[in-house]
Amino acid sequence: MHTTASLGWLLVALCAATGAYCLLRMRSPVAEQRSTAGGEALMGFGMAVMAVPAAVFTPPAWAWSACAVVFGVAALHDLWSARRSRHHLHHLVGTGAMVYMSATMAASPSSPHHHAHGGSGTPLVTGALLLYFAGYVLLSGARLVPAPPATATAAGRATATAGTGGGGDLGWGDRPELARVCRLTMGLAMVAMLLTM
Repeated sequence: MHTTASLGWLLVALCAATGAYCLLRMRSPVAEQRSTAGGEALMGFGMAVMAVPAAVFTPPAWAWSACAVVFGVAALHDLWSARRSRHHLHHLVGTGAMVYMSATMAASPSSPHHHAHGGSGTPLVTGALLLYFAGYVLLSGARLVPAPPATATAAGRATATAGTGGGGDLGWGDRPELARVCRLTMGLAMVAMLLTM
């Protein structure tokens, strides 16, 4: 990626923290949390590795091809899992984007001034992925906005409590609002990474 060192390290920190939280979600007793947490952890850690500034570490030429293979296998898993949950279609687009970025980096020429951390990619594919992830970020951000207070009826109080995601006895791995924040973070990181292509 062509980024400044500070932006690269910020992306590394955000994506690694997101991946670590997704690993925590894999221990959840809630099946819905576990079903997507593994793929999201892989995505978070993969994005963190990809965002390391090139001035600090330039991986060997074969590393980007290996990343493309890993995310290609993850894309096949997401395609298979999409039969049960349409959220896996978003994972499929994300893993496809990672395959695309890895393949672009693998195909870029290596030199002291232009190393394996970058390339131009195909503008049409990059643009389509940017539009998708920008829309996803806007939608995810809108879902995090709290609902207006409900009426003072008993049913209204129950609805207001359920809608805030505050769930008193939920563990850290079971909090749906934190999972949404992680997805929003990865979407923003994907937009930032695609902008550098």
